[in-house]
Amino acid sequence: MGELRDLYQEVILDHGRRPRNFGPLPDADRHAEGFNPLCGDRITLHVKTRDGVIEDVHFEGVGCAISIASASLMSETLKGKTPAQAAAMFDGFHALVTGHVPDQGGPALGKLEVLGGVAEFPMRVKCATLAWHTLQAALRGDTQPVSTET
Repeated sequence: MGELRDLYQEVILDHGRRPRNFGPLPDADRHAEGFNPLCGDRITLHVKTRDGVIEDVHFEGVGCAISIASASLMSETLKGKTPAQAAAMFDGFHALVTGHVPDQGGPALGKLEVLGGVAEFPMRVKCATLAWHTLQAALRGDTQPVSTET
């Protein structure tokens, strides 16, 4: 278990230091801002959809390693998914990081499972889910920034 935990930490640190899909997305058709007032994490999410499918996801912002790694991994995972599939993945991811994983069912989370250790640190759940809450706002077309405290 120690080796697996070390591998997961390496993946989180790698995505935190070298986030994928970081930067603007000029042809994005959806945008949202998210903020975690407890720790200062702030991201802007850019989403490009086509024919009901998430074609690309980019983000910008500042935050802790968990927040940035979560946004980076999310941006890689959601390409090619429908908004409904993204919502189901959010439910599964939220269950994972809060330690409420159902016995069966739920979407396969792939690399996102490296963030499962967040469940041991409840104060970090909002860091891990900030990008996901921001994604939901972008897909809904919300114009107000998302806060993890509302």
